[in-house]
Amino acid sequence: MANRKEAALRKQLQRRIARRDITVGVLGLGYVGLPLAIEFARAGVRTLGFDIKVEKLRLLQEGGSYIRDVPADAVAEQVHAGRFLPTGDFQQCAECDALFICVPTPFTEYKEPDISFILQATDSIAQTLRRGQIVVLKSTTFPGTTEEYVLPRLEQTGLRVGQDFFLAFSPERVDPGNKTWTTANTPVVVGGVTPSCTELAALVLRIAVQTVVPVRSPQVAEMAKLLENIFRSVNIALVNELAQLCDRIGINVWEVVEAAATKPFGFLPFYPGPGIGGHCILIDPYYLAWVARRYDFVTNFVTLAAEVNEAMPFYVRDMVIRELARMPVRLESARVLFLGVAFKRDVDDLRHSPALKIMELLHRDGVQAQSYYDPYIHRIELLGRPMESLPKLTPQVLRRYHLVVITTDHSCVDYELVCRYSRVIIDTRNACRRVARPKARIVLLGGGQ
Repeated sequence: MANRKEAALRKQLQRRIARRDITVGVLGLGYVGLPLAIEFARAGVRTLGFDIKVEKLRLLQEGGSYIRDVPADAVAEQVHAGRFLPTGDFQQCAECDALFICVPTPFTEYKEPDISFILQATDSIAQTLRRGQIVVLKSTTFPGTTEEYVLPRLEQTGLRVGQDFFLAFSPERVDPGNKTWTTANTPVVVGGVTPSCTELAALVLRIAVQTVVPVRSPQVAEMAKLLENIFRSVNIALVNELAQLCDRIGINVWEVVEAAATKPFGFLPFYPGPGIGGHCILIDPYYLAWVARRYDFVTNFVTLAAEVNEAMPFYVRDMVIRELARMPVRLESARVLFLGVAFKRDVDDLRHSPALKIMELLHRDGVQAQSYYDPYIHRIELLGRPMESLPKLTPQVLRRYHLVVITTDHSCVDYELVCRYSRVIIDTRNACRRVARPKARIVLLGGGQ
């Protein structure tokens, strides 16, 4: 009897998903959740967006946006059409046939996973969980989260996975600022607790995402996400360490990477930088290291790579102090300008920005006359002190500083101007490579001038 009921429920859901006669709920309207919600709404599906921040909800309800990758007109179109409904009322989860958990997963001060936001979202869903609902966790996390933490909380309601409700994990693959690969066309993997969970979650995802790849279990999908990001972490660490060696030898690491990249097989170019930012690449190695310890396994290689990347802001701090030591100025009197504080090019995302870390380290060393210019981020806090971006780069502004540090290579910056009117530049991104005759002294991260 139970099998017949499950089969009937599954077929009913399949038909409704095929007709797009469902309501989707997205819990967490950040860099992952908001683009996903808008894609479902664009596909003609009634979509509820849940968040706890009143100011964000108000802006969305008015047709605005706080994420550059989601234009305000795209939000306004779906809100005014009644397809996207931002709300802080989590009781409305009961109205949703499919619910996506897209909340942050930071780590603690001891570099241990903090899945408290996942658990809070799960508890909100559990309060109104009903038969026939599909729950998909998308937040990056460690293997076992879906089945060991989310599933028990949902089954405390008395409903059973695969029979009454359906649970899966489908990791986010968001690259802020990427105009080519978006939420809609980036393939995603999905692994359900049961085969029917995988099938139904995949069917729902295909409404908003062009390519969905089913895998055997949530743990496979969870580990795949960590592998994707740790692959980048390890390769970036390799070239960051090589950059420090090249600096000591006197070789330009950027030329080394470009030369190696001419090989048509067996090599992928990665480039050095002032540190790792954003949400995933910095955090995921520690998530994996934590879960590995539960199995008496130590991820030496992965953890070492993370440590190399986290040390890069200290290395850049040393570069700044070394250059200032060559000038007739005391650290306390030195004026330093940072170009770009976002964690990567052409985004307004400040999460774990290495530029902020470098600025904090220098401030503690006595370099207090610091300014920054970032056309995407107008205000920051440095050690509790508010700072605003310079409104414009001009020859007069650039001449004012003893040293300019390029920490984020925004494409809208006029590097010809920067190289013509600055005294000394520390270029951590090789942003000045196309300037033919720079008048400034340019010091590259990774050797060469």
